[in-house]
Amino acid sequence: MDFLTIFSMQLLNKEKMPFSFLKYLQPTHYFQLFRKNGTSIFPITGELPKEFLEQLEEERNFKSTKAIEYDLSWQALQKGYIGNTATYTSFQRLPLVDEYTFLRKYFHPGWVFYVLLLRILSFKNPFNELTAWYNSSDVNRSSYQREPIRYNNWTTFKATLVDKNPLISIVVPTLNRYPYLKDVLNDLEKQNYKNFEVIIVDQSTPFREDFYKNFNLNIKLVYQTERALWQARNHAIKISKGTYILLFDDDSRVKSDWITNHLRCLDFFKADISSGVSISVVGAEVPLNYSFFRISDQIDTGNVLLKKRVFREIGLFDRQFEKQRMGDGEYGLRAYLNGYINVSNPFADRIHLKVGSGGLREMGSWDGFRPKKWFGPRPVPSVLYQFRKYYGTKASILSIMKFLPPSIVPYHLKKSRTGLILGFVLSILILPLILFQVVKSWQLASKKLKEGALIEKLY
Repeated sequence: MDFLTIFSMQLLNKEKMPFSFLKYLQPTHYFQLFRKNGTSIFPITGELPKEFLEQLEEERNFKSTKAIEYDLSWQALQKGYIGNTATYTSFQRLPLVDEYTFLRKYFHPGWVFYVLLLRILSFKNPFNELTAWYNSSDVNRSSYQREPIRYNNWTTFKATLVDKNPLISIVVPTLNRYPYLKDVLNDLEKQNYKNFEVIIVDQSTPFREDFYKNFNLNIKLVYQTERALWQARNHAIKISKGTYILLFDDDSRVKSDWITNHLRCLDFFKADISSGVSISVVGAEVPLNYSFFRISDQIDTGNVLLKKRVFREIGLFDRQFEKQRMGDGEYGLRAYLNGYINVSNPFADRIHLKVGSGGLREMGSWDGFRPKKWFGPRPVPSVLYQFRKYYGTKASILSIMKFLPPSIVPYHLKKSRTGLILGFVLSILILPLILFQVVKSWQLASKKLKEGALIEKLY
């Protein structure tokens, strides 16, 4: 889908989410956009099956019945509803107090106050805003993710797709990580699903061809002299023989039923994409929002199974993201816009070791909002390229305002309250430098937009 098509769609659908205030806190979220066929991802509440509707909680603090309806729809999606129910194609504007009620129910009070400030600073009527904000103050915050929708028949489900035994092409780009790649290949040897090929695109220096002779696997080895991640994945997909493509990282560990659980997920939900989850510490729990099945709002190219026809129909990865960030994010968004079902699969988990050397760390930035140099662009230009291409200028600016301050502090503090406060304070103190970085990134993103997408078709 090109930029003009997306832009015209958004003009026709001004209210793009059930609650419009989400544009301040999730300005560049997949679900802010309607799909190519004009539908949203949010199920029409009145058409939800009874067994799912019973697992939702009706919020009586809303002033309008339409807000109650939209809240149940949003809640269903967030709690893991995956079905064939028709979805909304437009949303009505809600009373101001209902917008604040929704935010208070699902977001930290600090973010609610952040939205209030943005509204006042953007010249909204301060009396109306403060009144609505105050009148919603008795709303209790929900712990909805602790009670996700249950799919009790998952454990006994017999997947005919597994029995059909389709060929899977596992794609592993690698760069200077032979000690970790050894564990990756050992784990693949132990898979209880056996019909797969492993396509390795090795960009290491020195290249060790003999390394691969020690494994009992169907390995298709490619040596690539240019260090380019998306080129590597695109090339591997082009030479693959499988009906399914399983994208994997060279610093990961998986259990023996990893492939099987990806296939079972596709079959169980009749989905096109199974997005596995990642944890970075052995023995750690899967994060709460990834601990149950739900429609995924991302693709992690270190752990995702896709039908190969997805690549045939919407193209390969956009090489505008080469040596930068968000190439997988853009592909997930492109798949969403074209109507593919992408399920977040907690049973296809991996340990992502996030090794401090090799891989993307030797090609470019590993964090979209953290430049390697003080006078480098912030965010990485490919991030603004994606935001501006799909969401427009206003949403891109809102995204910078939200995500830039946490990028000022050390990575381990970015999600803490202390880190957020410190990030906002430091952003003000070094504002001239921040503006320089953002303007530089904006200019480089403009060049990418002018050049256009570098998406090769798969035949």
